[in-house]
Amino acid sequence: MQTLVVVLPIFALIFAGWLVRRIGVLGPHATVELNRFVVFLALPALLFDIVASADWAELWQPGFVAAFGLGSAAVFVLTICLRLRGRYLADATIDGLNAAYANAGFIGFPLAVAIFGPAALAPTMIATILTACILFAVALILVEIGLAGERPSPNMLRTVALRFARSPLIVAPVLGAVVMASGVGLPGPVEHFVDLLGQAASPCALIALGLFLAEPRPTAEPVTRTTVLLGSLKLFGQPAATWLLAVEVFHLAPPLAATATLLAALPTGTGPFMVAELYGRESSVTSRVILGSTIASLATITPLLALVG
Repeated sequence: MQTLVVVLPIFALIFAGWLVRRIGVLGPHATVELNRFVVFLALPALLFDIVASADWAELWQPGFVAAFGLGSAAVFVLTICLRLRGRYLADATIDGLNAAYANAGFIGFPLAVAIFGPAALAPTMIATILTACILFAVALILVEIGLAGERPSPNMLRTVALRFARSPLIVAPVLGAVVMASGVGLPGPVEHFVDLLGQAASPCALIALGLFLAEPRPTAEPVTRTTVLLGSLKLFGQPAATWLLAVEVFHLAPPLAATATLLAALPTGTGPFMVAELYGRESSVTSRVILGSTIASLATITPLLALVG
């Protein structure tokens, strides 16, 4: 019931986007424009706020960082290798995000606190930073390299470097890290502005997903088979890898190992969809993985928690 209560607002936001597109309140260009708002304004503010407000002392949990981070990285790299055959690196990278991008920020905090109490706040913040900042940044780098490889030029490295320097999704967490390291807090009005803008990221991304799902789009690949593969890697492969690392390799305390496993077992967040829309790649699989994994997580999270104790 806790899982259902936490994920119901997600379904409601996706349905709201679907409904307003179906009845014509928003037009066919709404998905692109709303996604651009998220990518260029709301999400950078959220990433900046997450990193800038983090407490280094609370984040210094190397065992948890290694278990969750390596579990995500293993599934991410494995998926890219599986999907790279006959496909572009940019598309395989987005598939890697589909299989490894846990929705720690939107679902993780309320669910982890409801199950494990306030002690889960710091690990969930670590998982959010590793997913939304580190994994996301690595994926953007690979997508840019892949796109540059599709259109090779003598100045490919310079072009990729300039795109990184201009990307708010890369610059924002870097600036947040500078603020965190300086120990100087943001002025009250600035902090409130960043917080308000960042809070719009997840709801708007979910509504954009609903807008996308409201329009039938042709796709060139078997959507159902790919969706099942990526969803299975996300809901079963990532928590299994994380649990093995947490228990057998890094010997985390049982509550911390269970928290890492729960966070790894969360469904796919909206990050992959935003990347796919931003770069104009195929979004049909990504949208279905997000929706399907969120629905399936209602049936997978509870028995998983029972298994890990």
